[in-house]
Amino acid sequence: MKSVLFALKSVFLLITLSISSVAQSTHIDKKINVVTTVAPITDIVQNIGMGYVNVTGIVPNGTDSHTFEPTPAIARLLGASDIIIVNGLDLELPTVKLAEKVKTTNTPIVQLGNLALRREDWRYDNSFPRELGHPNPHLWPNIALAMRYAEIIHDSLVALDPAHQEGYGANMKLYVDKLRRLDNAVFDCVKSIPEKNRKLVTYHDSFAYFAPRYGMTVIAAIQPSNFSEPRPQEVIRIIKQIKREKVPAIFGSDVFPSKVMEQIARETGVRFIDQLSDDELPAPPKHSFIGMMENNLVVMTGALGGNSSCMTNVDASNIKP
Repeated sequence: MKSVLFALKSVFLLITLSISSVAQSTHIDKKINVVTTVAPITDIVQNIGMGYVNVTGIVPNGTDSHTFEPTPAIARLLGASDIIIVNGLDLELPTVKLAEKVKTTNTPIVQLGNLALRREDWRYDNSFPRELGHPNPHLWPNIALAMRYAEIIHDSLVALDPAHQEGYGANMKLYVDKLRRLDNAVFDCVKSIPEKNRKLVTYHDSFAYFAPRYGMTVIAAIQPSNFSEPRPQEVIRIIKQIKREKVPAIFGSDVFPSKVMEQIARETGVRFIDQLSDDELPAPPKHSFIGMMENNLVVMTGALGGNSSCMTNVDASNIKP
């Protein structure tokens, strides 16, 4: 009888241990749900979290992030997320306000820009005037700040999911190496541009943090702070400035189509190129943040008289699982 009871206890213990082991394995293998906003940030999160997270970017590629309004479906995504990662610096105010209402108590909202940059280093300009209180949020074209974003994302994921710290660290190393090569290539591109041509005129002021790092000057950004077309007197002022500065090309984007830019190009006799992007990722095979910046520099460098082959050795591929 005792042997039978002992055998039953042994079987029960084995079953208990097996259930516990399965539960632990399921917990370890469960991917965390990350909700992000603009495509470059979504892409960076996917690279750092590759293999360990499910990432949902709620701002469609090529959508104006400044005017994006979240839908009820997005509210459900935010409510079911384990972590919400946004750019911050007031870029996604409607989304952040909604997230604060619908998220669970323990779900963190990580605002990358607010953590990456000191308040005294926030930049204000024509599109983001100081008097309105909203700083320019476009930090990621500055690749040093993109690397800082990657570090913050890594630390946030590890804090939430310490079981996979080693995997996140390996992804981080691979991805930051890619960003470092991109950063060096951007410096090479700008150095190849004649010094007198290292000037940017863009429709939306997306390169306010990019320009000072790489030795360029933003001469003008056309779009006003209310995201309308500029007033005639402002257009006249910009035309005069472009002629005075002898700018060889001005840049727009498909996300911000503008007939005003075409008018300015005609009046000044400079090239108008509408192929720069701050948050729209290119089509495959370079559908990545690095691919977007590679395209930007090839276009920018060529239009300003530099050597557009400067991006030849950049690896725009994403990390594979």
